[in-house]
Amino acid sequence: MIDRLEMFIALARERHFGRAAEAVGVTQPSLSSAIRQLEDQLGVQLVFRGSRFQGLTPEGERVLDWARRIVGDARAMREEMRAAKSGLSGTLRIGVIPTALPMVADLTVPFTARHPNVRVSVLSRTATDILAGVESLELDAGITYLDEAAGRLTRLPLYTETYRVLCRADAPLARHDAIRWSELRDQPLCLLTGDMQNRRIVDRHLAEAGGAPLPAVEANSTIVLTSHVKTGRWISIVPARLADFFLPDADLVSIPILPEVGHPVGLIALHRKPHTPLLAALLDVAGR
Repeated sequence: MIDRLEMFIALARERHFGRAAEAVGVTQPSLSSAIRQLEDQLGVQLVFRGSRFQGLTPEGERVLDWARRIVGDARAMREEMRAAKSGLSGTLRIGVIPTALPMVADLTVPFTARHPNVRVSVLSRTATDILAGVESLELDAGITYLDEAAGRLTRLPLYTETYRVLCRADAPLARHDAIRWSELRDQPLCLLTGDMQNRRIVDRHLAEAGGAPLPAVEANSTIVLTSHVKTGRWISIVPARLADFFLPDADLVSIPILPEVGHPVGLIALHRKPHTPLLAALLDVAGR
């Protein structure tokens, strides 16, 4: 039954029989057969069917919640038995918002030093995708904005994100010791794309200061933003930790934005007792 529940979770996540089958490494007929067998076993219809996947039935939504709990518990049991036999090993999958990527080594370095047989897979994801990935068991944990993370989650604060203007050292703004949000409305901005939580935060603070301008350049990569700032034609608004990461480059400076605002960033995982050994070890290192 566990295998069928795994396939059902994959189908709910992918919303496509072919992609779900590929994700779990079976043929599409095998996945379809397993879903029907699960429906027969439970005595309810789980999936609306037509020429393609049309969503889960209300009963399917309830079963999905149970499936995630059962599969999560089964994985935790297997992991705990493996750890008891041969120590902590396996792969830990962590989704990280792009603006937190420069600090993730602060967590993974001490974690891998304590647990050298564990592989860590760090995946850049939006805040929305991280929450969905954790809930669907695609990710073991996420580093994201805690004030946006709702649901049955364990939350562990790591730091508070504050914001800076990033510009070239010879830009007119570089002479300022600080700048107000309201003064950024007429500046040539390059910002993250609108699907990023950081962008929504920046837009909100700009709007509160008198209006959010339309940036000339948008990207879902902080590297792209920085490369445009280095041309001298644009400035960007980035988290302070991200600015510090790029500041060894002598061509760039960062300027505090007033009033200073902060948003908590931390580690999230599905709330369960006990956590899997891998996740419990990650939370322990993060707490330190």
